[in-house]
Order: sequence, then structure tokens, then C-alpha cells
Amino acid sequence: MNMASDVPSPEMPTVVLLGCGWLGTALAQHLLATGYPVVGTTTTPAQLPVLTEMGVQPHLLQLGTDFGPPAYDQLTDLLRTADVLVLNVPPRTAAAGGYPALLRPVHRAVAAAGISRVLFVSSTGVYPDEPRTMREADAYSNRDAASDVLRAEGHFVPRYGQWRSTVVRLGGLIGPGRAPGRFLAGRQELAQGNAPVNLLHLTDAVGVLAAIIQHDTWGHTFNVAAAGHPLRRDFYPAAAHYLGLVPPTFRPETSPTGKTIDSSLVREKVPYVFQHDDVLGALPYC
Repeated sequence: MNMASDVPSPEMPTVVLLGCGWLGTALAQHLLATGYPVVGTTTTPAQLPVLTEMGVQPHLLQLGTDFGPPAYDQLTDLLRTADVLVLNVPPRTAAAGGYPALLRPVHRAVAAAGISRVLFVSSTGVYPDEPRTMREADAYSNRDAASDVLRAEGHFVPRYGQWRSTVVRLGGLIGPGRAPGRFLAGRQELAQGNAPVNLLHLTDAVGVLAAIIQHDTWGHTFNVAAAGHPLRRDFYPAAAHYLGLVPPTFRPETSPTGKTIDSSLVREKVPYVFQHDDVLGALPYC
């Protein structure tokens, strides 16, 4: 991707990207190349010079039990510099049951800083694993939900109009460094061979997130996944073969299993054209 210029355009809104991991770094590169000033946080000291070289204003920030008043003040000050917050903290970073608590200080800092727009990166894992099509209304963001992730989403869906937000529920991410052929290679007698895959290439994840920011598409919850949903028993052996790895095998099954993520709403509302709807065709780009 193109490097950002040394002097970002003053007309572009500043984006604070909370979580510059695999997805966050790719999004930062894209935003910088488009002219957005980007402030990014990481939990890894070694990532700071990498972000600096890209053109990100980097900060070390670690959410969790040791997140005390100095860290809260640092986060609030960061958010005061921003027009848009992209909240990209994966649930796996929290202890079981602790994801809403992990993000609660962020919610308080958003309110204190008066930031106007929040883009919450969530997961299609919020939906039940049932053999039917899942649309956004099948899982409701609220602070009292049974799901940790839905409760966390609920903290950032404003009740009183303090800010505008959009929740983006991403499918399973694939792309450079995350080749799906490695996910199940060599495993035997796996269940749910008749379940469809619900995957999303990094290029499309970044493209959708950036388009939401660029076009001010707020006030929504979106599923984001490739339109193609081959069965696991077909996709994962083909993906392993592509890498020259031992393909997985699946148990014989006669009944359909597994959810299918419907992403038609994001395609209707967000002006972005998906590049990798054919996930088998995306294998050379992983």
C-alpha cells in the first residue's frame, strides 16, 4: 500500500484506531494512504517503531485489570484528538466473561472525550450455531445480553445520542498471514462438514471499514462476510491442497449444520464492491 504523506490533509477527520494488530495495521495503512491522520494503539512495545514508520502516531495502551487512572487519562486525551474511534479489541484478549468489563473504561473515555463517531469491530460469532440464515436482527446489541460480545456492543450503541456508532460483525478473517488451508490441515474425522463457511478476506474487511468512515455510514449494525459459502468438507480440503498440506477429513453427515451469514445489508448501505466473494478463488491472495 502507498505510504501516507508527511503532512496529512487538515480537512480529513482524525481516526483513533484502538488495536493495531493484523487487521488494525492494515486498516491504518489504507486510511493513511487515503489521507486520514491516524492515531493508533498497541499492546506491544516492538510495534511502536513499525507504526511510526507507517505514519501512525503510536501509543502503548494495555486494557485489563491494571488499567488505572493514568491509563484512563491517557486514553481520554487520545480520544479528544479524534473525530472517529475504531474500536478493534478482539474478545480473546479478555478473560472468560470479562469482555464488557475490559471495554468499560473505553466507554467512559468516549463519553468524557466527547468523540462524535464510533466504529465497533465485532464478530459474527454472536449468532447461534443453527442451520439457518443469520441477519443482523438475529442478535441484538444490549447491555443485558447473555453474550459477552453483544453486551460489549451494547455499551457503544448510544442511548442518548452522545455519539453516532456503527457495529460491524466480521466473518472469519483470512488473508496474507492467515491462509485458511492451515486452519484444519491434517485433522481427521471432524464434525460439521455440512456447515457453510462464513469467511472474509482482509482486503474486504479493510475496504468496508474504510468506506463506512469515508461515507459517514453511522447508526447501523452490519454483517460483513463473503457472499460465497461453500461447505466445510469442500472448502478446507481444497485450501489445504492449495498449500500442499495434508487435507482434513470430515465425518459422514446427512443433515445440514451451521449458520449462514447474510451480508446483504452492508452491500445495500455501504458503497464498497467486495473483491473476494469467491473464497476458493481468494486462496492465492492469502
